[in-house]
Amino acid sequence: MKDWLRAWARRRDRLRERPVADFVYRIGVAVVGLTVLLVGIVTIPYPGPGWAIVFVGLAILATEFYWAHRTLSFTRDRYDSAMSWFRRQGWFVQALGAVFTAAVVVITLWLVGAVGWSAGLLGLDHPALDSPIGLGA
Repeated sequence: MKDWLRAWARRRDRLRERPVADFVYRIGVAVVGLTVLLVGIVTIPYPGPGWAIVFVGLAILATEFYWAHRTLSFTRDRYDSAMSWFRRQGWFVQALGAVFTAAVVVITLWLVGAVGWSAGLLGLDHPALDSPIGLGA
């Protein structure tokens, strides 16, 4: 084990001996971990590291909460299985997956008002491009 990891483990053990400090630390880990996890969940359909952010959020939570450790293991296994299945599929299913992902991205951008805003920058104002829920107005 690396020296910095041993030092961190000693500090964490000292915190466990102080109930109030331990509680505050666990609350801090919960807030940071849940924030990262929620950002990851929101970014899953977008190109980029959505799932990686989910796994980082769960890993942060797993440092203090056993349920998060179990969830991380379960989620990682299911993700690996799904990606393995998807890679084995033909080009049509993979293209359908890409089209579905693109549709989710465009729809969410439309809902948050980014499509209408972008079209306005280009002088393409049209009511159908505005968010139906009034965001980005």
